[in-house]
Amino acid sequence: MTTHRTDPAGPSDGLLRHPRAQRALRGAKLLVGCYAGLSALTLCAVYVLRHHPDLVTGAVWIRVVIVVATSLLMTSFAARTARGHRRSYLRLRLASAVMAAAIAVIVALPGGFPTWLKLEQGVCGALLLGVVMIVNGRRLRAAFASR
Repeated sequence: MTTHRTDPAGPSDGLLRHPRAQRALRGAKLLVGCYAGLSALTLCAVYVLRHHPDLVTGAVWIRVVIVVATSLLMTSFAARTARGHRRSYLRLRLASAVMAAAIAVIVALPGGFPTWLKLEQGVCGALLLGVVMIVNGRRLRAAFASR
């Protein structure tokens, strides 16, 4: 039998249960879920197009696998954040910001990746920018502030 312990440095329960905080958490989970879903669909597309070297290069494979892995980690972070785990909240804040910045660089740099992947990464970046804005918003920062 698994027991769940509460995070001793966890959020203020009252602030986290506030309807606006709950709405923010649902929004972050939805955006991260969309990011994970789009990443998984992109991996499927890469597999289907694997025999087209103009569309799928070794760099594309590496990038897409990394994105899928981070999206799954961020899904875990978002779910645990919604349950009040402060460390997962901090991980979600960090991972979403780092991945959004990495995506911005990939989209901005010429060459390296085909246009179709840059467009997909642009959509992923927009989803993650939404996550960054939500998890760094006043309501969630107050709910997860140190005691």
